[in-house]
Amino acid sequence: MALRGNLRDFTITQLLNLINLARKTGTLVVEGPNETAQAFFREGKLAFAQIGREDTSLAHILFKANKLSAGQYKAIQQRGNSVSDKELGLLLINAGYVSQDDILANLQQYSTDVIHRLFTWVEGFFRFDNDQLPPDDRINVRLDLENLIIEGSRQLREWEQLQDEIPSLDMALKFTARPDANMRNVNLNVEEWRVVSYINPKNTIRQIGNAAKMNDLEIRRIVYGLLQAGLVEICRPEGVPIPQPVRVFPTEDKEEQKTLVNRLITRIRSL
Repeated sequence: MALRGNLRDFTITQLLNLINLARKTGTLVVEGPNETAQAFFREGKLAFAQIGREDTSLAHILFKANKLSAGQYKAIQQRGNSVSDKELGLLLINAGYVSQDDILANLQQYSTDVIHRLFTWVEGFFRFDNDQLPPDDRINVRLDLENLIIEGSRQLREWEQLQDEIPSLDMALKFTARPDANMRNVNLNVEEWRVVSYINPKNTIRQIGNAAKMNDLEIRRIVYGLLQAGLVEICRPEGVPIPQPVRVFPTEDKEEQKTLVNRLITRIRSL
């Protein structure tokens, strides 16, 4: 029977630790709110990982890593699916475009990045299928899980802290009115500037993260830094009505409330 459970009961880090200690071979399937991820293992080592319908072909991974030019990538795409990743890898190595180390390093980095993204998944279901082996048409790597587990534990602690600081991504951001918050004198990286460009009381933090193509952890991390620098503050999104407090009693008059309670008690006793 496949191992099944809820991410509220088992974190990704705990699952990796179990797979590592038991030297499991099979596939971990994680069904999140919006996407499904698969991580393939051989004897407790990560062989391959993917999320949703992302292009995980060797050509695409090497192109994104700037190991293939746009022209080379286009020529490979024109071949369609006639060449497997293993065959393509040999062709690229023999042609001198990349080395075997380049291929393995970039495949390892891609699968590692997928696992890092999984660390931010706190809602969803998982199962481990012993009978589902890593795909034969992909070049499998053998990645030790110890460092991933350590990174996952650190990232989980950071995630919990950021959730405390920024509990909802459905709030908006606005720039502070402080005179010393001068953006021209602040050193921001490319990702931070991308987030800053979307800051507007009409945009929620979640919308900014989606526009900047960042996961929940990444957008929280950047927003937390901007908050700590005093550049922005959290506000309610414009156009969203303020929820009215729930009235427990239909009247605010204390005497009327007391009368209603007494009538309710009398009604209950008569049942």
